[in-house]
Amino acid sequence: MASETITAAAAGTWNCGDLSVNRLGFGAMRLTGSAAFHLGTPSDRDRSIAVLRRAVELGVDHIDTAAFYFSSLRSANELIGRALSPYPDGLVIAAKVGPYRDYRGEWGARARPEDLRGHVEENLRQLGRDHLDLVYLRRMGQESIAEHFGALAALREEGLVRHLGISAVQPRHLAEAQAVAPVVSVQNEFGLGHPGPASAELLRLCGEQGIAFVPYFAIAGKGAEHGATAAHDDEVLRIARAHDATPAQVRLAWTLAQGPHVLAIPGTGSPAHLAENVAAGALRLTEEERDRLNTAHRGAGRVQGN
Repeated sequence: MASETITAAAAGTWNCGDLSVNRLGFGAMRLTGSAAFHLGTPSDRDRSIAVLRRAVELGVDHIDTAAFYFSSLRSANELIGRALSPYPDGLVIAAKVGPYRDYRGEWGARARPEDLRGHVEENLRQLGRDHLDLVYLRRMGQESIAEHFGALAALREEGLVRHLGISAVQPRHLAEAQAVAPVVSVQNEFGLGHPGPASAELLRLCGEQGIAFVPYFAIAGKGAEHGATAAHDDEVLRIARAHDATPAQVRLAWTLAQGPHVLAIPGTGSPAHLAENVAAGALRLTEEERDRLNTAHRGAGRVQGN
């Protein structure tokens, strides 16, 4: 499908609290290198900056990032600040806090609730902002998130954070967080053929409660942070051919078709792939195509369950 003139507005919009965003956004993780936030081959700096600026030109107004997205020579937040500051009106930047990496890239100990102020302030410093539009608490395996989420709620009251979300959680954590402060967005791993029972339930709960559901690795599938999968189901390939689209575009279109509250944040360091990803917001699958993909998705879930 032609992609040069399609903008992110084609995917429609959703409100995260009082912030309206196009449902097709951008994930900044892969800007830092070929191995995402691991210490892989550094990306080309000028190309990464060009991708960010082009994303905004194409109507992307929701960028997902984190201070721990960096490789040996690149920091996602620094690239975002360099490319987009002064930030255009209406641009929503979401950041995740909780995990920590030292200057060598090694993962640190699990953050304590009192550490989260420093995490938020580091994102603010790197981005050159006085507040963050949306901050996710990225769960780090703990059973309860109430105390950590409460620390972020206090920062929200101070004005350092505008809205709160949670990431890498189970359904019970949504109720736990909501008992502390409003949750406007949930971010979990979810994609075609890679369902995850917790994410499927959260997808439903978020739809019922008017909360944004933001899948990560929607294109990558089982490849996760290592990049887009090349192992596409036959149905994906057939539907891609029928629409003159790429398999990645079909995966994104299926993701967005899961509900009007679903936001996509595909990431790339390639201008061409950026345009393709944005154009996927205009790809409308037929009911029959959705049914075929849903059947393949459920089948993959049964295999994973076994």
